[in-house]
Amino acid sequence: MTPASAVRRDQLRRHTRRVGGALASILGLLLLAGAPQPRALADAEKAADAERAVDVAPVRAGRRDGRLIRVPLPITGAVDTQVIAAANEALRDMPDGPERPVLIFEFSSSGGETGEGSDFGRSLALARYLADPDASTALTVAYVPEVLKGHAVLPAIACEEIIMGREGSQIGEAGIDEPPEQSPNATLRSGYRETAERRRTIPPEVALAMLDKNLELLKVETDLGPEFALRSELDELRERRTFGESDITVLSPPGELLLLSGNEARQNGFAKYLVADRAKLAEELNLPLSALDDNPSLGGEWRPVRVLLEGPITPRAVSDVRRTIATQVRDRGVNFVCLEIDSPGGSLADSMSLVDFLANQDPAKVRIVAYVPVSAQADAALVAMAADQLVVKHDAVLGGKGELDASPEEIELVREPLRDNVDRGVAQNWSLTAALVDPSVRVYRYTNRRTGSVAYFSPEELAERDDAEEWNQGAEVTRGDQPLRVTGDRAGELGMARHVVEDFADLKRQYNLEGEIALAEPSWADHRIDALAAPAVAWMLLLIGGAALYAELQVPGIGIGAFVAGICFLLFFWSRFLDGTANWLEVLLFAAGICCVLLELFVLPGTGIFGLGGGLLVIVSLVLASQTFVIPHNAYEMRELRNSLLSLLAVGVCLGVAAMIMRRYLPHSPLFSMMMLEPPSHAELEDLSQRESMANFAHLLGMHGIAMTQLTPSGKARFAGELVDVIADSEVIDRGAEVVVSEVHGTRVVVRSAAGRA
Repeated sequence: MTPASAVRRDQLRRHTRRVGGALASILGLLLLAGAPQPRALADAEKAADAERAVDVAPVRAGRRDGRLIRVPLPITGAVDTQVIAAANEALRDMPDGPERPVLIFEFSSSGGETGEGSDFGRSLALARYLADPDASTALTVAYVPEVLKGHAVLPAIACEEIIMGREGSQIGEAGIDEPPEQSPNATLRSGYRETAERRRTIPPEVALAMLDKNLELLKVETDLGPEFALRSELDELRERRTFGESDITVLSPPGELLLLSGNEARQNGFAKYLVADRAKLAEELNLPLSALDDNPSLGGEWRPVRVLLEGPITPRAVSDVRRTIATQVRDRGVNFVCLEIDSPGGSLADSMSLVDFLANQDPAKVRIVAYVPVSAQADAALVAMAADQLVVKHDAVLGGKGELDASPEEIELVREPLRDNVDRGVAQNWSLTAALVDPSVRVYRYTNRRTGSVAYFSPEELAERDDAEEWNQGAEVTRGDQPLRVTGDRAGELGMARHVVEDFADLKRQYNLEGEIALAEPSWADHRIDALAAPAVAWMLLLIGGAALYAELQVPGIGIGAFVAGICFLLFFWSRFLDGTANWLEVLLFAAGICCVLLELFVLPGTGIFGLGGGLLVIVSLVLASQTFVIPHNAYEMRELRNSLLSLLAVGVCLGVAAMIMRRYLPHSPLFSMMMLEPPSHAELEDLSQRESMANFAHLLGMHGIAMTQLTPSGKARFAGELVDVIADSEVIDRGAEVVVSEVHGTRVVVRSAAGRA
């Protein structure tokens, strides 16, 4: 306790004693007068309690208003006009308050682009808008969570403040798209200098060093503090400031564009804060976390649609939801999906598959809002929490036992994917969500000693936080013997739900949605796809396709086997594509693998490289086509990968058995006897061996001939009018080349290139 607070507390005690003494005197007089007043005493005690509470209650300042606008990278096309329209709309919507509202411009991309390739004209137009005095009604903040390069740097330095990511963030190399052999022209230099001089977020000299690699940037410790100067301007600085040669540090040598890490930008005063994620960004700017939600409409209009998830969670229900959302976003340009959930749960694995799908949606393209009017119990609650935002009715139910029947080991696997979503910035905490299905997760109310903010998480999650020492533990919100079950009102109090509404019309008002919202439902074709996409049917298609391909390889030419195999593989990848687990990458890998195997069998036999590589490509393509991820990041995804590999192994074993059966029995059947080559009998093999042993090509030794086919290494050559099967000795010989017989072993004729021998 500080001395000041101790003095205040002592004064409060003396004041309370005086108030208590006065009240006791008054009470005695009233009793003597025969007119007792217990209510007055109770009110006085309440007032004293409230006065004592004022001294110990944390003081929280009011939150500012703000909006986040994502700037897609690179800045090309109509990006500048879309961002400006979104900013103008945000300024109109934000109410007036005692503090300036905040506009955060996040320079990022879902595809990992860094801004290279940005158009200078578009970037300059956006920078001039941000640096214009009319835009100063709001505090403009450039948020650079990762790497920002190219001319996209220009609008970032036009903002009043720059905030960068704590890990791996960089800003600079603005001239990376300019021809390396030329210096930036006067227009480019003028644009960067003008923008930097308007805001002074970054000094003009620093901005020019990011643009022009021929400039040398210096940091000079002068008598009035550090300043930044170009080498060509150093003499001019000497006339105004006092410093020595030891006070000069080279930040960017000639021949290199200036690129600053987040730490370097912070140390030099260019970046105001370094933050780990959006939650920390909101905390530093004193904004509610909801202010940093992505707005996929980007200055345009919402294009909403409703998708239903009703009844128990099943593979078919999850497949319908995934396919419907993917189709609406991809083909119809929908940017607002209302996922209406009324489900008791029922399948943890299928729910986690849908959770993974929702978490991988790009919030810059589509906002997914889960709406729970009645209940989302057990694992269905995990689906609701995986959406960008959750909206519930007052009396709705979230979490609880439901119809989930899973072992404690299966339930424990939920934690790691939820942790992964937190690490990727998809969710803010994992333990409160995990408690909806896992009774072993104990969640408490925590209060931040520094900011007074309240959050809910488990001690295990608290230990994983960087600011763990700032939180004070309060009351527990879970029960140790049952999963967490909350009403809609309670979900709002715990911060799980963004809005608590009366009905669907109230939800529409919260998001400014007008008119009727269309309900997207699976069509009859979707149900047929569900049948094809069922794991058993999908793997059966692969088995039939593989067996048909084997049958085709036993028959010369392309026939019914190749046709059936092609249809089976086409149906497999089509169903996987529509189910959202396959794309062109998997199809191309599979086709490349088949081509490599055929190349090994018919063109380059014996090398082994194409055969092994092709087989590996086929296996990788089939595994990727059966799951939504490439590299597993948690225990749940590891289990999915294991199941895919086991299923593929089972298909391989069945295919081997089918090949043996086909080779043994099908050649004797009436239907396939005309299509497959029947293997020779034992008597025929002995006769063939005897005939081959009688053949003698010793007379060809040393003879010259012409290769009639390419020898790779086997092929045919003609010697004195006789066409003979030959094998090249350790080389590939082109068709038409002259060859000479070097060895003869019965029917095996070995040749070499006559030119090489000469």
